[in-house]
Amino acid sequence: MPALYVMIPAALLIVAIAVYIFFWAVDSGQYDDLDGPAHSILFDDQDPNHTAAVDEAGGHPVKPDDKAPPHV
Repeated sequence: MPALYVMIPAALLIVAIAVYIFFWAVDSGQYDDLDGPAHSILFDDQDPNHTAAVDEAGGHPVKPDDKAPPHV
């Protein structure tokens, strides 16, 4: 029984720290753009249009010429 007097406050402290870290991550913008980095890996870094996935994920219109594969 005395172990519960230590373990319950320790568990509550760990949960409070986890909630604080989660809200800090949300407030600092860690979850703002979840699609851009996932799509940008598909584009070559040397391609001047490699930001097309970021623009497309952000809702910016992309010109029809930008959607052509880089080898064309």
